[in-house]
Amino acid sequence: MATGIKDKVAILGMGCSKFGERWDMSADDLMLEAFREGLADAGIEKNQIDAAWLSTCFDEVSVGKSAVPLSEALRLPYIPVTRVENYCASGTEAFRAAAYAVASGACDFALALGVEKLKDTGYGGLPVQGRGPLVPMWWANVTAPGSFAQLASAYRAKHGIDKETFKRAIAHVSVKSHDNGTKNPKAHLQKAITEEQAINAPMIAEPLGLFDCCGVSDGAACAILTRPEIAESLGKKDLVSVKALQLSVSNGVESQHNSWDGSHFKTTRIAAKRAYQEAGIETPREQISMFEVHDCFSVTELVTMEDLFISEEGQAVSDVLDGFYDADGGVPCQIDGGLKCFGHPIGASGLRMMYEMYLQIQGRAGARQLADPVFGMTHNLGGSPWRNVSSVSIVGRYGA
Repeated sequence: MATGIKDKVAILGMGCSKFGERWDMSADDLMLEAFREGLADAGIEKNQIDAAWLSTCFDEVSVGKSAVPLSEALRLPYIPVTRVENYCASGTEAFRAAAYAVASGACDFALALGVEKLKDTGYGGLPVQGRGPLVPMWWANVTAPGSFAQLASAYRAKHGIDKETFKRAIAHVSVKSHDNGTKNPKAHLQKAITEEQAINAPMIAEPLGLFDCCGVSDGAACAILTRPEIAESLGKKDLVSVKALQLSVSNGVESQHNSWDGSHFKTTRIAAKRAYQEAGIETPREQISMFEVHDCFSVTELVTMEDLFISEEGQAVSDVLDGFYDADGGVPCQIDGGLKCFGHPIGASGLRMMYEMYLQIQGRAGARQLADPVFGMTHNLGGSPWRNVSSVSIVGRYGA
C-alpha cells in the first residue's frame, strides 16, 4: 500500500529571482538569476544534476512549448528536461515531479524551475484565453475577478456574514500581506496599506476592490532536490524535507450540477486531507507553523483557510479579524507577502512559496523570520472556482 514520500526527499538548495516588472530581463535571464542562487545554495556542480523540470503556463510569451529553453539557458549537460503546466499549480507540479524522481531513486539530484514573463504580454491581467472549438463562449468571456467575486457572494450568503464585516475581513487579509511584503526585498510591491485604503479602493468586481486582487509580475524560482542521506553526506545541516505532496483536480461535479454550493473549493479540501495523512499531521491548526496560500484574490485566501482546515467552517472571518493569521498570530499566512506583493508569474508562484518555507525553517528569512517554525505548508489553486486544480505541499524539519 502506498504511504507517500515523507522524509524521502530533502531540499538541497533553492533560489528565487526578484519579482516585478522586469522589462530588462528575458525569461532566460530570470531562470539564470534563480538558478545561480539555487546552485550556490545547494553546493553542488551543475553537471551533477540528473534531470530537470520546467514549469511555465503561457508558453507563447515565455519559453515556448518545449523544455529546450531551460536546458539552453542554464547550459545543462544534455540531461532529460521536461516542461510541465497545470494552471496556477504549475510550479508545484515541477517540484512534485522532481521530488518523485528523487524518492524513486531514478535521480540523485533533480531540478525544478518555474518562470513566467507576464508583463511582456501587454495585458493588464492574465492573457485572454483564445476562443476555439473546444473553448465554450461562456468560459472564454469569464474574468478572474468576476468568477472569484461569485465565490465571495456564495461564501457570505452561506455563513450569513454582513457586508461590512466581510469587507473588513478581506481588507485585513490584504493589509496583513502588504505589511509582510515590506520586509521582503524580492517582492514586487513593498509598501504598506491601511484598512481604509483597501476598503475604499476602486471596485473591480463587487466585493473585490483594487487591493483585493494580486498584481501581474515577472519572476522565476527553483529548487534542487536530493535524498536526505546524500544531503547529509555533503555536510548539510538543518535539513528541510518533503513531508507531503498532494494534487486534486476537478472532475466536473462543481460545474455540471448543483451538489456544490459555490462557497469553497472541493479540490483543496481533498488535497489537504490527503496531505495531512501523508505527513502524519492530525491537528493542523496546532501543528502547522506557517503557510502560503494562493491569494490571487483576498477572498480566495480567506476561504482557503477553511478548506485547509486551519479555521473551522464559517470562522475564517473571525480568525482573520482577530489577527490569527498575522505575522505575530497563531499561524502566520503569507509571511513573505504572498501573491498580493509578489504578483503571480504563474509558472514560478508555487516554487516561490516553497522558497519562503525553506528559508523560514532554516532560520534564514531575515527581518520576517518567525520563531522556531517546524512545518510549513503551501497551496496553489489553478482555474476558476468551478473548474480547478489544487495542490497542497508540506515541508518541515527532517525527522520531525
